Amino acid sequence: MGRKKIWPKDAWRVAVMLIVVLTMIAGPAQSRELQKKEEIQKAGLDACIEQALENNRRRPASRFALEMAQAQHRQTLAAYWPQVTAQGGFSRLDEALNFDYPAGAITLPNHPLLGGLAGLSIPTPGQEIDILVEKSYTATIEATWLLYDGGMRKGYREQTQGLVDIMKQEVRRTDLEIIDDVKRYYWGAVLAKKLHQVGLDTLSRMNATLNLTETMYKEGAGTVKKTDWLNNKVMVDTLRSMVALLEKNKLMSRAALANTMGLSWEKSVEPEDRKIPLSSFPIDTGEIVEKAYTFNPDWAKVEAGLKAAEGALKTAKSGFFPKLALTGDIHKWWPDSAGGLATPENEQGWTFGIGVEIPLFNGMLTVNKIAAARAAIAKIKEEQFLLKEGIGLQVRDVLLSLDAAQKSCDASGNALAAATENRGLNVRAYQSELVETDDVIQAQLTEALMAAQHYKARYEHVALLSRLDLIVGAEVLKQME
Repeated sequence: MGRKKIWPKDAWRVAVMLIVVLTMIAGPAQSRELQKKEEIQKAGLDACIEQALENNRRRPASRFALEMAQAQHRQTLAAYWPQVTAQGGFSRLDEALNFDYPAGAITLPNHPLLGGLAGLSIPTPGQEIDILVEKSYTATIEATWLLYDGGMRKGYREQTQGLVDIMKQEVRRTDLEIIDDVKRYYWGAVLAKKLHQVGLDTLSRMNATLNLTETMYKEGAGTVKKTDWLNNKVMVDTLRSMVALLEKNKLMSRAALANTMGLSWEKSVEPEDRKIPLSSFPIDTGEIVEKAYTFNPDWAKVEAGLKAAEGALKTAKSGFFPKLALTGDIHKWWPDSAGGLATPENEQGWTFGIGVEIPLFNGMLTVNKIAAARAAIAKIKEEQFLLKEGIGLQVRDVLLSLDAAQKSCDASGNALAAATENRGLNVRAYQSELVETDDVIQAQLTEALMAAQHYKARYEHVALLSRLDLIVGAEVLKQME
């Protein structure tokens, strides 16, 4: 026919490219026994996200961290209330505590009424007086109420509230990451299914071409040779092995989706969607960046950390101020027997007082605490500036990538339509022996390659949208609407 053959140089190049693109979602091999045992369920994207938020083990861990922070915050609030304690006890001495009163004498004073007894000295014997009995029971209720602390409690309260806000943003970040994982694995499973179908369709067409080639070289006019049939057969068998790998990737993508949703390794989830959506929206970088400052959990964490640092500064400054507190107690004593201190007046009673603590000198401790707190605030503000620039740069990168992915989807879609039409024309021409075998094979492989590139571009576009949601901290499309 006088045409230059393009086999095997160009056709094999196309085949290698096809293998690289179609096998981009790779995973560990899965045996036939495991395929038979797996439990497959169908679910949409919203159902997958809901189930993942319910079952994923990362979510309870972040929520327990939030509960810890809230408990610590409530601990600081307890300092605003009076602190009341009750004490009780029993004591047993080896013997009663006594006082030895020594012997002496009493001299009568000179007084007319005493007459001759004036100046008389009367001896007194020594005595042992019990002061404290051997056994006794005591009960005391004490209360302390801090009235003024120079801002110490307020500072601690702001610190723990800042920690609570940080943990809330950690919970949001965990949820956003889970949602992002589910979206990427979900659409990845759809992509794996589409690529497997592309492989099956291409293999079916190549098989038909192989059968046609065999018929033409055996019964035709001799324009198709046995070497053409053998080259076609090599390509079909190579493609068959690729289809087996694509089937494995499809199964493993379903298992990965189930794992992300918190299901066991034996289960698989098949997406209900058959096509990867392609959503376009007006790109306004400034508006999206502003929304990122509103919803981004990392930005909110920095702001909460700044409030906590300001609370630490207030706590440090409180070291310069006095502290004022009310104190009091009610006590009751049950001695084993009366005598000594065991009198009705001493057995029960109460006390009330006002205490003041005034700091005079602590070796510049307070001054250095304040300096450290101010340095921490300045550090967080600088980190906030860096984060602001970083968020803007991330958003810009994703938006530029989205624009490129959109153009790639459009171009690959047009290329796929042209490749499909070209494949149909070559097949019809080959049946009339107007083109060579290599042309038909190349047209079929090119169509498969364009299909794989187009589906991959659509997946990258939806994955970038998911990443943008993760960066901004909200669903961008809904916020734009």
